[in-house]
Amino acid sequence: MISKSGRETIEIAKTFLTKLLKNSRHEGALVVGLSGDLGAGKTAFVKAVAKHLKIKNKVFSPTYVIMKKYFLPRPRGSAPTKVGARGSNYKFFYHIDAYRLKNEKELIHLGWKEIISDKENLVFVEWPENISKAMPSSAKYIYITHKKNGHRDFKLK
Repeated sequence: MISKSGRETIEIAKTFLTKLLKNSRHEGALVVGLSGDLGAGKTAFVKAVAKHLKIKNKVFSPTYVIMKKYFLPRPRGSAPTKVGARGSNYKFFYHIDAYRLKNEKELIHLGWKEIISDKENLVFVEWPENISKAMPSSAKYIYITHKKNGHRDFKLK
């Protein structure tokens, strides 16, 4: 999928998230890795996902803090057991930037094992290649590359 603008990136994120939430089968958390060069649009994509999830907090790159955790609001009129956006069963959204991590061991101090074992967590990881051994086998991936004229190519797997 090619994005020519921020608006198109938001639509690509919405399409990806809708399919992801509808078709996902996994144990524990639903984990998504985002790969691409610096400035490719990983954080912009996560912001677009957060917008679709109705996260009210401002979402920014957690490069220096490594991880940010957001509560997913329950849609109005949904049952108490249906937590998260659009009736999904997710309660928390984690945004992790592994750019500064040297290896998977550094995740232990962040509570990585607990985060990925909880089925109420939706986890988006920028630079998953830096922690590849810790990524669950069920993780989904997005590969973003620069194109001419500032366009972005999104490969969703």
